[in-house]
Parts: sequence; C-alpha cells; structure tokens
Amino acid sequence: MSFILIGELAARTGVSVSALHFYERKGLIKSTRNDSNHRIFPRSIIRRVTVIQIAQKAGLTLREIGSALRELPSERVISAGDWKT
Repeated sequence: MSFILIGELAARTGVSVSALHFYERKGLIKSTRNDSNHRIFPRSIIRRVTVIQIAQKAGLTLREIGSALRELPSERVISAGDWKT
C-alpha cells in the first residue's frame, strides 16, 4: 500500500491541513503514523476527501457524510460498484 503525508494530501485535494485534522477528529478520515511520527494516509484517501468536499458543497452535514462513508470501504479507493451498493 502506498502512503502520502498530510501536506501532500492537502496539496492534492486543496483542503487545508487544519481541515484534514478536523475531518480526522470527526472520524471522516483516518491516518497512521510513520517512524518519524508524521501522519500518513493511504493514497486512496484522496478520493474520500474529494467526496467529503463535494458532499459539503451539496449541502450535506458532516454527520450525514460520516454516516454514508461508514458504509463504504476505507481500505481502498471507492469504486462505482461501491456507490451502487
């Protein structure tokens, strides 16, 4: 599995590091720590963060978004089949 640091995640998604920390505290995303104690995320998190952004722009609350995300796989990229289910 390939990982990225939080700064790269912020740059790739356009979401601030502080917002990513907030999403993590709310349980919307999950990180682990590397040997240097830096937050790292699986690359698949990029799509999850993008989904959060789109859902917020559509007017969904973080609670609603979290509820929907709990139904989707967190260990890999969300697929079209996942959305259909």
